[in-house]
Amino acid sequence: MTSIEEKPAEGFGVLSDEAIERSRRRLGIPNPQRNPPHNYEVTWDGVRHFAYGYGDDNPLYCDPGYASGTRWGELVAPPTFLYTMGEDAAPTPDPATKALLKGDPFAGLGSYQAVMEFEWWRPLRLGDRCRMLQTQVGVQPKRSSFGGRTAHVTHDYLYTNGDGEMHALRRGTWINAERHTSRKRAKETLQQPPYTPGQLAEIDAAYAAETRRGAEPRYWEDVEIGEALPPKVKGPLTTTDVVVWHLGWGMQLTPPGAFGIAARVRRKAPGLYPPNKLNIPDTVQRLHWEPERARELGLPNPYDYGGMRETWLCHLLTDWIGDDGWLWKLRCEHRKFNYLGDTTWVRGEVVDKKQVDGRAEVHLAVRCENQRGEVTTPGTAVVLLPARDQAVELPAPPAPDLPGMVAHELARFSVTD
Repeated sequence: MTSIEEKPAEGFGVLSDEAIERSRRRLGIPNPQRNPPHNYEVTWDGVRHFAYGYGDDNPLYCDPGYASGTRWGELVAPPTFLYTMGEDAAPTPDPATKALLKGDPFAGLGSYQAVMEFEWWRPLRLGDRCRMLQTQVGVQPKRSSFGGRTAHVTHDYLYTNGDGEMHALRRGTWINAERHTSRKRAKETLQQPPYTPGQLAEIDAAYAAETRRGAEPRYWEDVEIGEALPPKVKGPLTTTDVVVWHLGWGMQLTPPGAFGIAARVRRKAPGLYPPNKLNIPDTVQRLHWEPERARELGLPNPYDYGGMRETWLCHLLTDWIGDDGWLWKLRCEHRKFNYLGDTTWVRGEVVDKKQVDGRAEVHLAVRCENQRGEVTTPGTAVVLLPARDQAVELPAPPAPDLPGMVAHELARFSVTD
């Protein structure tokens, strides 16, 4: 195995014009999914396990009896439950498409999730199935102070509900950077002194003080610009938290299954299972809970997933808007690692409110902030609230179906790409 400090082989790990052009040829091409979804169907247990995995016992998600008395009439899933869903909607590729999609144009580069954006148009309800189409919609070469030349690649994940109606859009941007260049930057130092009894008591008091709006409507007229949302706390983050998160979220990157099932996957894709210090193949994802693996990759400690922080921000917002509100848009940037042992404070403020096409919108600035006062994930959100004379109407997607959404997104990115 090549040391991370050694100079890479000629051409390997270098961002080339040919790689960028190869990536461009994939724009709009549906990308078949290798792994089945963690959940084929929205179930009471699946939703509850997911919600518990990020610390949410909202009865709208966890109690069908309670949910039946809300405006939704039945149990619905939390916004980011879509991560666990999505039967593949991509057509079977022909040989030319298979060749186009084979391999990674940026193999050898470091890949870092930078931005995740969501739009939700209707809920996933109890019993719903879901289809998902993934396609690349953008690639932009850029210069970066931390990694020299980079390529920002944007993928869409488009979801429909069981009736074929558009449910949501998840749009992710990853930065592909030359590893040997980024390693020349000053190494991050991490100071994590043990928590004092007073600090732990403060965290426990914050948990005890958390509130949920629930069945009491939060009316648009009552919201004030500058208003702060009641904060939430997540942490101190432990390995147990990551394990419980996986119970509801699934494994996502590594195909699910253990022992013989994992062995069969490993025979097909050995790169997903680098050996540990005992020479035992184990998932690439173990850097999220195994300190030794994280240090091998130049990190001081294991860290969370971007999807966890996205979900924590949703938790802040859905508890604030109540059962009658709707989380429409969320955009967040993952700028710093959130390490095991860190405590995250999830905060938000109202920055604007407006009536647009009959929608009562509230615009917010949100963020995840650690115990050192560092903002690890800043973001923005738009929620829809009931007005005193009007219930929330769900927003319409830009296009009614998957092909229309792909065309819309390609047109959107052609302006900036």
